[in-house]
Amino acid sequence: MADELDELINFLSDRNPQVRNAAVDIVRGLTGGEDGLRALTARADRALPALLRLLASAGGSGAGEAAADSLVNLSQDAGLATRLVGLGAVEAAMDVMTKRAAEQPGLARSLVMLLVNLTHVESGVAALLQVGDEKVQGLYVAKLVRSFCRSSSDSEEQDTFEHVASILVNISKVEAGRRILMEPKRGLLKQIIRQFDSTNQLRKKGVAGTIRNCCFEADTQIQSLLPLAEYLWPALLLPVAGKKIYSEEDRSKMPLELASALSHEREAVEDSEIRQQALEAIYMIILQDDGRKSFWSVNGPRILQVGYEDEEDPKVMEAYELIGSLLVGRGEDEQEQGEKPQ
Repeated sequence: MADELDELINFLSDRNPQVRNAAVDIVRGLTGGEDGLRALTARADRALPALLRLLASAGGSGAGEAAADSLVNLSQDAGLATRLVGLGAVEAAMDVMTKRAAEQPGLARSLVMLLVNLTHVESGVAALLQVGDEKVQGLYVAKLVRSFCRSSSDSEEQDTFEHVASILVNISKVEAGRRILMEPKRGLLKQIIRQFDSTNQLRKKGVAGTIRNCCFEADTQIQSLLPLAEYLWPALLLPVAGKKIYSEEDRSKMPLELASALSHEREAVEDSEIRQQALEAIYMIILQDDGRKSFWSVNGPRILQVGYEDEEDPKVMEAYELIGSLLVGRGEDEQEQGEKPQ
């Protein structure tokens, strides 16, 4: 078996494309099981470079997709993911995706999933952010956000770029990633926030997690967040607003988008993690004076009061209560100072 596997890996670099195609199909099958993954991991020094070469050179054939699928499965191991980053897998994935996404959406989807795995390791995040090269830093991220926002699960049988949501969560866990996403000139965070309206739960959850992570910068970047209030507050408040119809008096103190959404019954956001992330983001924003003023200006406290009445998850209730404890004693002063809804 060992000799046969070594020979199979050799076939990945064969001059005959039919031989390469057959070999990579077998490798893809092997990576779908624990025994195959274990055997290939033991030969990673030869298997990983061969698969990356095949990915880059396969053109429009199915071999590229098979190589990408194999790499996705292998990169679930953090050690192999780190080795792949060192071999230039992030750069290869972005290059192939840029060239072939339109003609091969299945390949592009696999490459996005590969990047999800690679950005679970620190070196993968740094490679995707292009840290250290100021001329191109953030270029890969901008390309992914553009593709993420252009595609839609509502208009395609398969949402090719939906897993970009998970990449955004991964890169926003580090300060360098948050700074790139929040840079006003790039406008990336604004584009991402607007994807919260998607019916795709993976997108919605990724957007919520990304916003929450970016709000860790609220103490120094509040002036980068508040210009996005028109999009930010609906994304954060609607998931935690409950299902009730709000009174006309309550809605009169809100901006139009919130008031309109809360004028009728809504389906609840079932994912408790999304609700908790939204509340954690709100908390970090209102720790800042300007953030609290903005929160009051959209009648945020009333929205959370009503939403809390419908909440049943203990952890989410704790997140509501944490915000409430912060606002106690500041309510009247903040309400007087808050800006009027636009």
